[in-house]
Amino acid sequence: MSEKLKELRERSQKRKKLLAQTLGVSSVSELRQALGASLDVPIKKQAAAHRKDNYDKPSKEQSDNLVYTDSSTFLKACISRQRPQNFIRDVGLADRFEEYPKLRELIKLKDELIGQTATPPMYLKCDLKTMDLKQMGSKFDVILVEPPLGAGWRWQDVLALDVHVLAQPRSFIFLWCGSSEGLDMGRECLKKWGFRRCEDICWIKTNINNPGHSKNLEHNAVFQRTKEHCLMGIKGTVRRSVDGDFIHANVDIDLIISEDPEFGSTEKPIEIFHIMEHFCLGRRRLHMFGRDSTIRPGWVTIGHELTNSNFNAELYTSYFIEGRETTGCTERIEALRPKSPPNTNKGTRPRGRGGFRARVADPASESGRSHIRGSVRTGSNSVSQRPSPGRSQTPMTPPGSASE
Repeated sequence: MSEKLKELRERSQKRKKLLAQTLGVSSVSELRQALGASLDVPIKKQAAAHRKDNYDKPSKEQSDNLVYTDSSTFLKACISRQRPQNFIRDVGLADRFEEYPKLRELIKLKDELIGQTATPPMYLKCDLKTMDLKQMGSKFDVILVEPPLGAGWRWQDVLALDVHVLAQPRSFIFLWCGSSEGLDMGRECLKKWGFRRCEDICWIKTNINNPGHSKNLEHNAVFQRTKEHCLMGIKGTVRRSVDGDFIHANVDIDLIISEDPEFGSTEKPIEIFHIMEHFCLGRRRLHMFGRDSTIRPGWVTIGHELTNSNFNAELYTSYFIEGRETTGCTERIEALRPKSPPNTNKGTRPRGRGGFRARVADPASESGRSHIRGSVRTGSNSVSQRPSPGRSQTPMTPPGSASE
């Protein structure tokens, strides 16, 4: 019996050493700290201890000083009403690209170029329900729509706006639509305004500064909603592989993580402006339903919440004469920005649904005459390839012909 126990202990020690080597720990004694649990306590006792700890509500100071080393302490954070997204690191604009020096340099150069080519900020206090949008006298490359739903505006009012008269033939729109039914209504708006939905930017809200249940509860919500969506639409034909003078794709991601604003606030993360400016090189930008806090160089801001106006249609148009519609691009930015992969299937038809092509035989060769006779030989067997009676025979079209 003692020999059997000794053998089991040796096996256990070998497993611990192997686990320590796998986790990159220098010794077995440090496994406890790495795993956040004691190796000498049986699993059942550990689970009972975790359950007991989870029912003990930690104080605010304890929850702020927790170090999350395993899933049990992470669950404690959930019980302390900290949202899981609070523990994603490097979400700020300043810290996000620390480990990617080339991408950090690209963002810095693009921001400098955007600032140099930005038009002076213009704003117009108006009631968008009654205003004829054609009076703006300009069409825009990028349009941001931020409808104040619940503040006298319904989705039907947003849908009735003639946003299409403000869009250039080649342009983009970004529409904040919340979540749930807002996603469906947002798609209806894009369709009516002549845009095709192409992306969906998601804003994940943290509650680091104000942990606890969200006060922004909706009466028809099943879950606590801690995110909002911004639908992106495209009008006209824009290809990222050939329209590098108008768009720079893959610079930013489709996710924003920032703090949930205070109860009653309608502010959206400022990062959405960076995403739009980095993506589209067009200088004509419009923000609908803007506020004094969102007035920004390079943008025209309109809405009923503004306190003043300085918009001049003729002056604004003069900023884009002599081919100055875009910010342009430097050689360094062009070298750093992500490029679309080359189209390796150019000139060939992809497989699937008629993509496969049979080899066309040369009638002058012996193999060609055998192919034309419709006989394929495998060993001593012969399989007929003649079409069945009544089956139509469609002639092959050589690659690159006009019918393709």
